[in-house]
Amino acid sequence: MTTALTASAQSVYDDRNSHTLLISPEGDILDFVPEVGEVVISRDRMGRTVLIDRMGNLVATEIPAESYYPPQNRGGDRGLPGVYGPYGQPQEPEPRGWDDDVTTASIPDAMPGDQLPLDQMPQDMPYGGPDLPAPADNAPARIVTPEIPVKSNLSRLEITALQVFLDREGISPGVIDGKMGQNVNKAIVAWEEMTGETLDPNNADDILERLRLSGGLAIKSYTITAGDAAGPFVASIPDDYAHKAQLPALSYTSTVEMLAERFHMDEGYLRELNPGVDFSIPGTTIKVVEPGPVKKGNVARIVANKGLKQVFAYGEDGSLIAAYPASIGSADTPSPSGTVTIERIALDPGYTYNPKVNFQQGNNTKVLSIPPGPNGPVGTVWLALSKPTYGIHGTPEPSKIGRTQSHGCIRLTNWDATELAKMVKAGVTVEFVE
Repeated sequence: MTTALTASAQSVYDDRNSHTLLISPEGDILDFVPEVGEVVISRDRMGRTVLIDRMGNLVATEIPAESYYPPQNRGGDRGLPGVYGPYGQPQEPEPRGWDDDVTTASIPDAMPGDQLPLDQMPQDMPYGGPDLPAPADNAPARIVTPEIPVKSNLSRLEITALQVFLDREGISPGVIDGKMGQNVNKAIVAWEEMTGETLDPNNADDILERLRLSGGLAIKSYTITAGDAAGPFVASIPDDYAHKAQLPALSYTSTVEMLAERFHMDEGYLRELNPGVDFSIPGTTIKVVEPGPVKKGNVARIVANKGLKQVFAYGEDGSLIAAYPASIGSADTPSPSGTVTIERIALDPGYTYNPKVNFQQGNNTKVLSIPPGPNGPVGTVWLALSKPTYGIHGTPEPSKIGRTQSHGCIRLTNWDATELAKMVKAGVTVEFVE
């Protein structure tokens, strides 16, 4: 569809009382009139009208005006936005015709131009699936946790500061939740390997000074935008893969889930920092952590340590660039051994479930095509390995990373998997060690 938005139609969006508004990717009302031929009008996977420029970049999304100017007594519940024409008349979703490749629910920096078209993705991917429970108490222990004593009076905010500092350094502690645990301990040891320094988690003054030098305070204020509140969201994510396959996208289920992932936070901790807040209302100011910019570099070699449940990324000179907590295989479905290579990289991938080559999910006996999204079985990233059906990928449940097992793959948080994906290329080696 190549019908450009006319000036007369755009003028309607300038009226606060109109039914719909055009919102930029940054969450602001579009402040210019696209020229004829500059944009095309299409639909995203949630059926919303979107404006796309000729390079495939999202220019604006059409949302109901009430999403931007919410009624004073609207309450906390939100419905999904309807589809309206420029003058407020209801419209049926138009045929897709032109594939706009708009990423409907990717995390920050996962731009549409980075992803492979879904129809070009190989059908041997992936083998991933839901996290498996941790082994029983009497099962052989596979994890080796560095023992780092923490004083009992270390405050929640001091631990948050430590987690944020490590995250800014490219040594991920997993979800930031203000709690000490295995992932934080492992991150401290990895940071010391990377820098050659010693980091005392009991020394709050030292941690706060390091935090100041790395970018400032751990917690900042953030104002929820109309784009944040508009979604797209889905009401819930079903467990059954056949039901997942019926959804248009496996998007976030709420604004709070989306923002928690954007700021590398545990969803429950985000709510704790903002008691009583309705995250669905644009203009609401909340407290979030400031993880800092993504780590950049050229990764030449990856080591997946099964015992530590941690992934290490090394540069061409052998230095450690980044480290991430991970769920790596299980006793029933172990990860590969030895060295493999990265074959393909896909952001916001779909998922093809085949019970003949994958695990058995529920009572499903047929091949299912599950749409992409952060709540998909492999999250927002798929790094296919040279061993078929195995890969490095994201997860819909970041708080479980490093605490559960996987169906053979390497599972990271979505933000860690995306950061790693942008530092690697096909041919990079992945070595599995015990």
